[in-house]
Amino acid sequence: MSKIGKKVIDIDESTTVDIKSQELTITGSLGRLTLELDRDINIDYSNNCIKVNAKSTDKSTRAKWGLYRSLINNMVYGVTKGYHIELELVGIGYRALQKGNDIEFQLGYSHPIIFNETEGIKIIVKGNKLTISGIDKQKVGQVAKRICLLRKPDPYKGKGIFVVGSKRRKKQGKK
Repeated sequence: MSKIGKKVIDIDESTTVDIKSQELTITGSLGRLTLELDRDINIDYSNNCIKVNAKSTDKSTRAKWGLYRSLINNMVYGVTKGYHIELELVGIGYRALQKGNDIEFQLGYSHPIIFNETEGIKIIVKGNKLTISGIDKQKVGQVAKRICLLRKPDPYKGKGIFVVGSKRRKKQGKK
């Protein structure tokens, strides 16, 4: 039995849930998300609660059971509260400028790097900090990772693009 799959997902009264055959749509105050369900997963929606059930007890179905429960929970959280990740640019001359829908990065290279905004994701630049926000947890994390890979953290100098609150390891140089 899946420990995560057994848990019930509570839904706000402002959030609407629509289930049509194997497609789940959740609409909240921030937006709308849709998920295509697997054939082995069954959804019960009643009394502002979603309960995810597995149709069989084989190993792959039980794994999907917990996965789909987590995906649905993330969708509910995203359309009600939203997700955000803060990044920090650390380094002399490292900066980001918002130009329309694009962001121009100066990261110590000989040329600026233009980053195009992804649909459904909002990026706010304040000084040397970026705030990436949206309703889809996967997209927010993916955009944050793509920005972090523009300038990978240097463990010797401590420069790069970091997630705020993450542990930064600085190695000791040659003696």
